[in-house]
Amino acid sequence: MRYLHTMVRARDLDETLEFYCDKLGLVETRRYDSEAGRFTLVFLAAPGDVESAEKGQSPLVEITWNWDPEEYDGGRNFGHLAYSVDNIYEVCQRLMDKGVVINRPPRDGHMAFIRSPDGISIELLQAGESLPPQEPWASMENTGSW
Repeated sequence: MRYLHTMVRARDLDETLEFYCDKLGLVETRRYDSEAGRFTLVFLAAPGDVESAEKGQSPLVEITWNWDPEEYDGGRNFGHLAYSVDNIYEVCQRLMDKGVVINRPPRDGHMAFIRSPDGISIELLQAGESLPPQEPWASMENTGSW
């Protein structure tokens, strides 16, 4: 058995891809449009996984966009996606600068949570040892749910 991908649904494909690609930094590896099924699948890889993902050797995030409008609720019941980052403070600052709310700031220098426009929780984990606590993160409160 081999882990292939996690699928999340998008209400607005452009908004969702702007979040995952332009803000979070994932890379689109392939796309499939189904006229008959009236949906689009977009497969995304972490930047460090693109080469192996293109060979089918790394798990992906599959964004499913149904062309006919649907409302999706929850997201929290899905669980979360998790990514390792080289510097959690720099990543969180970059995301904030792009308008992303840091729902659970990295007060401990190790873990943060954000949400996609579709309500999917995303955990960011510091690679290796936790960074020393620093401001403004150390005293930042949680925002919303994560």
